Amino acid sequence: MFNNSHHPSSTWHGTTILCVRHHDELVMACDGQVTLGQTILKGRANKIRRLQDDKILAGFAGSTADALTLLERLTAKIDQYPKSLMRACVELGKEWRTDRMLSKLEAMLTVANKEQTFLLSGNGDVLEPELPVIGIGSGGSYAQSAAIALVRHNKKMSAEKIIHEAMTIAADLCIYTNNNFTIEKL
Repeated sequence: MFNNSHHPSSTWHGTTILCVRHHDELVMACDGQVTLGQTILKGRANKIRRLQDDKILAGFAGSTADALTLLERLTAKIDQYPKSLMRACVELGKEWRTDRMLSKLEAMLTVANKEQTFLLSGNGDVLEPELPVIGIGSGGSYAQSAAIALVRHNKKMSAEKIIHEAMTIAADLCIYTNNNFTIEKL
């Protein structure tokens, strides 16, 4: 959950972003719900962007304006380090942590290409998960848990089917997640 300091009486809730790497497929999904406090503002938002000529997927949770600012910075870092997604993410993480304006941004990013997946947070964290699944946002833990179980116990299921089932479970459990999914594949 992210607090919006400009709206002290309201709480911005993250979204649900899920990234699954399975059977040489990379799939990322987001739900479409945008909320402010207890009000649904939008039901079909897309919180995933394709970067570097569709070679990278980036999903965001938290404040939309903050996340879009971070995506702009990430794009600049990817342009600066086009052959190393890790280096671009680390450089953004350092900047995010040390820059006065950026350090106040309330968002998280999941960034992936065919080889690597990273979680970036405002604490300067740049994490590469050991598991082939990562979830962020208010429904992220639900979706991630469901996807891990499906990856472990259903070896024949495609990454796209896993992500759809896991997101459906998250939407059934998290009141800030809906069933209007955007699913992107690399």
